[in-house]
Amino acid sequence: MALQFYNTASRKKEIFTLPEGVPAVRMYCCGPTVYHFAHIGNLRTYIFEDFLVRTLKYYGYKVNHIVNITDVGHLTSDADSGDDKMEKGAAREGKSVWDIAKFYTDAFMADWHRLNIQEPTRWTPATQHIQEQIDLVKTLEEKGYTYRTSDGIYFDSLKFPRYADFARLDVENLRKGSRIDMGEKHNATDFALWKFSPKDKKRAMEWDSPWGVGFPGWHIECSAMAMKYNGPTLDIHCGGTDHIRVHHTNEIAQSECANGVPFARFWMHGEFLRTASEEKLEDGTTEQKFGKMSKSSGEFLTVTLLMDRGFNPLDYRFFAIGSHYRNYLNFTWEALTGAKEAFKSLHKKTDPLIGKATAITSEAAKAFQNEFKDAIGDDLNMPRALGIMNTMLKSDIDDGEKAALVADFDKIFGLKLDQPREEYAKKGANDGVDTAKIEALIAARKEARAAKNWAESDRIRDELAAMNVVIKDSKEGTTWSIKE
Repeated sequence: MALQFYNTASRKKEIFTLPEGVPAVRMYCCGPTVYHFAHIGNLRTYIFEDFLVRTLKYYGYKVNHIVNITDVGHLTSDADSGDDKMEKGAAREGKSVWDIAKFYTDAFMADWHRLNIQEPTRWTPATQHIQEQIDLVKTLEEKGYTYRTSDGIYFDSLKFPRYADFARLDVENLRKGSRIDMGEKHNATDFALWKFSPKDKKRAMEWDSPWGVGFPGWHIECSAMAMKYNGPTLDIHCGGTDHIRVHHTNEIAQSECANGVPFARFWMHGEFLRTASEEKLEDGTTEQKFGKMSKSSGEFLTVTLLMDRGFNPLDYRFFAIGSHYRNYLNFTWEALTGAKEAFKSLHKKTDPLIGKATAITSEAAKAFQNEFKDAIGDDLNMPRALGIMNTMLKSDIDDGEKAALVADFDKIFGLKLDQPREEYAKKGANDGVDTAKIEALIAARKEARAAKNWAESDRIRDELAAMNVVIKDSKEGTTWSIKE
């Protein structure tokens, strides 16, 4: 079977190949906004994208994989209003926005490594690409796609006739029934490219621009950084389904108006992780309902919380394999426990095979390998791929070939099946831990305490906590360990 992915733009599966002369897959993924911890719903999207990258490599492609870090303050509402997310995080914790950005970036990276997600080719923090964003806004201005209001530079969506196509928007009814506070916007679907700082106060994050001191709109950063590192047309652009209606629609509009070419050939979106809640019915009974996990509610689950409850991060990765990335995944503690037990059972079959791999030569083994390749190549059908591995392990092919196939399949699963369960369970919390960095932070904390700089000491302690490091002070000095 040829490699094929579901393309959100066409709403169907399409064969994936690279254009002639393109040396690597030009891939961009929307990364985290680092004003709070990433929840496990956010992380499900990055796990799906990791399966995608691994599958592309399995099929022989090189991948130029770019992931942004939104560390610049943008507003909480899609309507270009509301609180600044970074300032909101800083106010919540009594820290500077720069400290908030660093702390939650480090926490995100720790989760990324614990889940055994491969490093992208490049991380692109938005604050390190302000000039690229300004340049893109200037291009749009010069081409006549913008207008100025008292609070910023806006994109005129009516000047892009295909604006509604990607998300299948009913723009006319949006205009008629819009509950968006229009302000000086010309149209409900217009969006900010550059926002001006308030005249009566200085923002924590602001920059000079040709239009005055301010900060970039949310959408402009992804277009600017994607184009800088992958050119005007991407092969694959990824994100969550919540990005389709506004964020990715706006990216397409500004990018294609700036360059005059399609922004991405394939758009791939991961569906929500949903958590259960009890809803009371009219007859007094309760019913379990599932809804999207959200940071805005203040109630969300993190990898650290899963670890506190006795799960290894790879248990959650295994849980994510059990549902196709385009389907909702309903989370309960019982379901995660079931995945953990199933993962243990898998290890009972694969642990005895470690170190026994031989060449894959028999027709039966090759058939399993081809079937597996077809499954992952069919829009990342991970549940089917896992079923193929379980069937292979029950088959009568010899242990050497079974071991070789497990190693081959784990290039996609990323479950570290080359390590015994006992070893991985013991080491799981340490995955991705940078010992040298921990020691340096502890030394810096010691200096801050000696100087009675309690604020800095507390900041470092919090940074270590985000890395799942437990520190213990005594007369003999400070010791540390990783929370199991």
